[in-house]
Amino acid sequence: MDGSNDLLLTALPGIPLVDSDCDIVDLVLAALSAQNLTLKTGDILVIAQKIVSKAEGRMVNLAEVEPGDQAKELARKTSKDPRLVELILSESSEVLRAIDELIIVAHRLGIVLANAGIDASNVAPSTAVEQVLLLPKDPDRSAREYRRRIKQQTGSNVGIIINDSVGRAWRLGTTSLAIGVAGVTALEDHRGKLDLFGVPLKVSEEAVADELASAATLLQGQTAEKSPVVLIHGFTSRTDEQSAASLIRPLEQDLFR
Repeated sequence: MDGSNDLLLTALPGIPLVDSDCDIVDLVLAALSAQNLTLKTGDILVIAQKIVSKAEGRMVNLAEVEPGDQAKELARKTSKDPRLVELILSESSEVLRAIDELIIVAHRLGIVLANAGIDASNVAPSTAVEQVLLLPKDPDRSAREYRRRIKQQTGSNVGIIINDSVGRAWRLGTTSLAIGVAGVTALEDHRGKLDLFGVPLKVSEEAVADELASAATLLQGQTAEKSPVVLIHGFTSRTDEQSAASLIRPLEQDLFR
């Protein structure tokens, strides 16, 4: 990271409601153009998972889900809709905890989170159809593709973060994680660097992409703000070598599973 103390975050207005017929890159570039904003190499676009999932057709009608025996049993234990539980199981590699109204899983992407990240808020304009939204199939791949197309269309080499809000094991409330990363340092290794008093750091690694994802969430909001895309200018820490998968703690280092 460079030594700049100036960081500018701008929520892009004008992003419409997204469905499976929408192209995220086209929507973002149109919103930038409408505000007379020009992307510069080194800028970062933080894009909310929800619109990525919608554009990728990850909406599921619960009426079309047939729960299996395992889902029915877990639904009885947790007082959850067995159809939703079936989707949670299908999106997960392992169930870690299950209590009333809550199922903690290891998602197929490697993230540990509640209910496999399946969401029903701000999903469908009508409550007549019980629809829920799954996480993108491969958000790192989506981020890489967005970055490639933006470079192709604008000439600017930008970073992309796809973020989503999750709970935390030791604290109340949600914060945002980077679930898809391209062209941005995901994990900054400070080990071996010297502190103010010349002492080498031994264990310090910084989840840079998560910090940027959380900062953007302050503008994106959690309810009806309709600001799913945030432009970050002034943060110059880039790499093509890392992805959101770089932030997943290896199982052999996980002391809580």
